[in-house]
Amino acid sequence: MTRILKTLLTCGTLLAAAGLLNAQQLSTKRTLNLEIAKRMVAAAEAEARKNNFTMFICVVDDGGNVMFIERMDDAQLGSFEVSMEKAKSALLFKRPTKAFEDVVAGGRVAVMKLPGALPVEGGIPLMADGKIIGAIGVSGGTSPQDAQVAQAGVAALEGMLKGGK
Repeated sequence: MTRILKTLLTCGTLLAAAGLLNAQQLSTKRTLNLEIAKRMVAAAEAEARKNNFTMFICVVDDGGNVMFIERMDDAQLGSFEVSMEKAKSALLFKRPTKAFEDVVAGGRVAVMKLPGALPVEGGIPLMADGKIIGAIGVSGGTSPQDAQVAQAGVAALEGMLKGGK
Protein backbone atom coordinates (compact mmCIF):
# COMPACT_ATOMS: atom_id res chain seq x y z
CA MET A 1 0.00 0.00 0.00
CA THR A 2 2.75 2.46 0.82
CA ARG A 3 4.52 1.68 -2.45
CA ILE A 4 1.36 2.56 -4.41
CA LEU A 5 0.99 5.75 -2.37
CA LYS A 6 4.63 6.72 -3.02
CA THR A 7 4.15 6.09 -6.75
CA LEU A 8 1.02 8.25 -6.79
CA LEU A 9 2.77 11.02 -4.86
CA THR A 10 5.75 10.89 -7.24
CA CYS A 11 3.44 11.07 -10.27
CA GLY A 12 1.54 13.97 -8.69
CA THR A 13 4.78 15.79 -7.95
CA LEU A 14 5.98 15.33 -11.53
CA LEU A 15 2.68 16.60 -12.93
CA ALA A 16 2.78 19.60 -10.61
CA ALA A 17 6.37 20.35 -11.62
CA ALA A 18 5.42 20.16 -15.30
CA GLY A 19 2.58 22.61 -14.65
CA LEU A 20 4.95 24.99 -12.87
CA LEU A 21 7.36 24.92 -15.79
CA ASN A 22 4.58 26.05 -18.11
CA ALA A 23 3.42 28.67 -15.60
CA GLN A 24 6.94 30.06 -15.24
CA GLN A 25 7.30 30.98 -18.90
CA LEU A 26 7.49 34.72 -19.23
CA SER A 27 4.93 36.54 -21.30
CA THR A 28 5.96 39.09 -23.86
CA LYS A 29 4.53 42.57 -24.11
CA ARG A 30 5.22 45.82 -25.84
CA THR A 31 6.67 48.61 -23.75
CA LEU A 32 7.40 52.26 -24.22
CA ASN A 33 10.95 53.45 -24.56
CA LEU A 34 12.47 56.91 -24.29
CA GLU A 35 12.65 57.48 -28.05
CA ILE A 36 8.95 56.72 -28.48
CA ALA A 37 8.02 58.91 -25.50
CA LYS A 38 10.05 61.79 -26.95
CA ARG A 39 8.43 61.41 -30.36
CA MET A 40 4.99 61.42 -28.79
CA VAL A 41 5.79 64.54 -26.80
CA ALA A 42 7.22 66.22 -29.93
CA ALA A 43 3.96 65.55 -31.79
CA ALA A 44 1.93 66.85 -28.85
CA GLU A 45 4.14 69.92 -28.59
CA ALA A 46 3.72 70.62 -32.32
CA GLU A 47 -0.05 70.58 -31.85
CA ALA A 48 0.25 72.94 -28.87
CA ARG A 49 2.51 75.34 -30.78
CA LYS A 50 0.20 75.31 -33.80
CA ASN A 51 -2.57 76.56 -31.49
CA ASN A 52 -0.41 78.93 -29.40
CA PHE A 53 -0.84 76.82 -26.24
CA THR A 54 1.86 76.61 -23.55
CA MET A 55 1.75 73.34 -21.64
CA PHE A 56 3.41 70.56 -19.70
CA ILE A 57 3.34 67.23 -21.54
CA CYS A 58 4.08 64.02 -19.61
CA VAL A 59 4.40 60.37 -20.66
CA VAL A 60 4.43 57.59 -18.06
CA ASP A 61 5.18 53.90 -18.53
CA ASP A 62 2.88 51.03 -17.55
CA GLY A 63 4.07 51.31 -13.94
CA GLY A 64 3.19 55.00 -13.69
CA ASN A 65 6.84 56.10 -13.79
CA VAL A 66 7.58 59.31 -15.63
CA MET A 67 9.46 58.54 -18.83
CA PHE A 68 9.56 62.02 -20.30
CA ILE A 69 8.10 65.37 -19.38
CA GLU A 70 8.39 68.64 -21.20
CA ARG A 71 7.69 72.14 -20.06
CA MET A 72 7.00 74.51 -22.90
CA ASP A 73 8.20 78.09 -22.48
CA ASP A 74 5.82 80.18 -20.37
CA ALA A 75 3.76 77.17 -19.21
CA GLN A 76 2.13 77.74 -15.84
CA LEU A 77 4.13 75.98 -13.15
CA GLY A 78 1.07 74.44 -11.51
CA SER A 79 0.60 72.31 -14.62
CA PHE A 80 3.75 70.29 -13.88
CA GLU A 81 2.13 68.09 -11.22
CA VAL A 82 -1.24 68.15 -12.97
CA SER A 83 0.19 66.70 -16.20
CA MET A 84 1.76 63.82 -14.27
CA GLU A 85 -1.41 63.16 -12.28
CA LYS A 86 -3.55 63.14 -15.43
CA ALA A 87 -1.24 60.56 -17.01
CA LYS A 88 -1.20 58.40 -13.86
CA SER A 89 -4.99 58.61 -13.48
CA ALA A 90 -5.53 57.50 -17.10
CA LEU A 91 -3.11 54.62 -16.55
CA LEU A 92 -4.51 53.45 -13.21
CA PHE A 93 -8.13 53.47 -14.29
CA LYS A 94 -7.55 52.42 -17.93
CA ARG A 95 -9.60 55.28 -19.32
CA PRO A 96 -9.24 58.90 -20.35
CA THR A 97 -9.58 61.35 -17.49
CA LYS A 98 -12.46 62.92 -19.41
CA ALA A 99 -14.56 59.94 -18.29
CA PHE A 100 -14.20 61.12 -14.69
CA GLU A 101 -14.86 64.74 -15.65
CA ASP A 102 -18.09 63.71 -17.38
CA VAL A 103 -19.26 61.62 -14.41
CA VAL A 104 -18.59 64.48 -11.99
CA ALA A 105 -20.35 66.93 -14.31
CA GLY A 106 -23.31 64.55 -14.26
CA GLY A 107 -23.52 64.91 -10.48
CA ARG A 108 -21.62 61.85 -9.23
CA VAL A 109 -19.13 63.78 -7.11
CA ALA A 110 -18.20 60.68 -5.10
CA VAL A 111 -15.79 59.89 -7.95
CA MET A 112 -13.63 62.75 -6.68
CA LYS A 113 -12.80 60.62 -3.62
CA LEU A 114 -11.33 57.74 -5.65
CA PRO A 115 -7.58 57.61 -4.91
CA GLY A 116 -5.66 58.64 -7.99
CA ALA A 117 -8.69 59.64 -10.06
CA LEU A 118 -8.30 63.12 -11.50
CA PRO A 119 -11.57 64.32 -13.03
CA VAL A 120 -10.01 66.75 -15.49
CA GLU A 121 -9.68 66.09 -19.23
CA GLY A 122 -6.18 65.71 -20.66
CA GLY A 123 -5.02 62.22 -19.58
CA ILE A 124 -5.23 59.35 -22.07
CA PRO A 125 -4.07 55.73 -21.69
CA LEU A 126 -1.66 54.39 -24.32
CA MET A 127 -2.48 51.04 -25.89
CA ALA A 128 -0.60 48.41 -27.87
CA ASP A 129 -1.98 44.99 -28.76
CA GLY A 130 -5.02 45.68 -26.61
CA LYS A 131 -2.92 46.28 -23.48
CA ILE A 132 -2.07 49.48 -21.65
CA ILE A 133 1.60 50.37 -22.05
CA GLY A 134 1.51 53.79 -20.41
CA ALA A 135 -0.33 57.10 -20.57
CA ILE A 136 0.05 60.71 -21.60
CA GLY A 137 -1.05 63.70 -19.56
CA VAL A 138 -1.21 67.32 -20.67
CA SER A 139 -1.94 70.43 -18.64
CA GLY A 140 -1.80 74.14 -19.24
CA GLY A 141 -4.85 75.00 -21.30
CA THR A 142 -8.56 74.40 -20.98
CA SER A 143 -9.63 70.80 -20.59
CA PRO A 144 -10.50 70.40 -24.30
CA GLN A 145 -7.17 72.01 -25.29
CA ASP A 146 -5.26 69.63 -23.04
CA ALA A 147 -7.10 66.67 -24.56
CA GLN A 148 -6.45 67.91 -28.10
CA VAL A 149 -2.71 68.08 -27.44
CA ALA A 150 -2.67 64.70 -25.65
CA GLN A 151 -4.53 63.13 -28.59
CA ALA A 152 -1.80 64.36 -30.94
CA GLY A 153 0.69 62.37 -28.85
CA VAL A 154 -1.56 59.31 -28.96
CA ALA A 155 -1.88 59.63 -32.75
CA ALA A 156 1.91 59.70 -33.04
CA LEU A 157 2.16 56.45 -31.05
CA GLU A 158 -0.54 54.83 -33.18
CA GLY A 159 1.40 55.82 -36.31
CA MET A 160 4.57 54.25 -34.90
CA LEU A 161 2.69 51.06 -34.01
CA LYS A 162 1.41 50.80 -37.57
CA GLY A 163 4.98 50.95 -38.83
CA GLY A 164 5.19 54.65 -39.58
CA LYS A 165 8.03 56.82 -38.40
